[in-house]
Amino acid sequence: MSFSNTEVPGDKPADPYKAVNKSEPELKEKVQDLVSFIESCKFGMMTTRIGSSGLLTSRCMALAAKENGGVDLLFHTNTESGKTDDLKSDPKINIAFLNPTGEWASISGEADIVTDREVVRKYYSPTLKAWLGDLEDGKHDGGPEDPRIGVIKVKSITATYAIATGSMLGRGADIIKGTLTGAAPNVNKLREISEQELQQCEFISSSSSLLGLNKSRD
Repeated sequence: MSFSNTEVPGDKPADPYKAVNKSEPELKEKVQDLVSFIESCKFGMMTTRIGSSGLLTSRCMALAAKENGGVDLLFHTNTESGKTDDLKSDPKINIAFLNPTGEWASISGEADIVTDREVVRKYYSPTLKAWLGDLEDGKHDGGPEDPRIGVIKVKSITATYAIATGSMLGRGADIIKGTLTGAAPNVNKLREISEQELQQCEFISSSSSLLGLNKSRD
């Protein structure tokens, strides 16, 4: 199902901004630029669906780690919080990143709530104690063995992002020119990474890890 509110001339793009800014480099560059942008942001907005109402809700989350070449994202969580309820009802998730210059990334995928203590210990950070507190019962102390601490592992399925081209001054000039002439400005590298491309990244990452393991055994 699609939406349209008008008919445009057949030889003109209905979305000139996307037509001008769409960028299709090789997969390696697309993924590396996405991973670099995520690392520079550090914080993202995690969107889940509330099971009782079906409404969407978002909250700011600090990125804890990345896997599979940087495309799968891990976040710490209090397992007793609302977001874990949301994900138990519907594991579909979106993570969005934005910086002050307007560059952005949107990653859609599925989430798994991991409570295995080995995984929690691997990614544990002492700062978690500030957020969970010490309930002074000898168990819920905000430490790595606190059963409230879990990891939300997001397996990315698709990604879309836009990173700037040129300087801020140059982009500003292009926008002014576009305002005067009606020509869409070329100010971003607008890129999409499909599910098939992300699966290819996962395969490459797994193969590289296996190759490294085999070399370490030689």
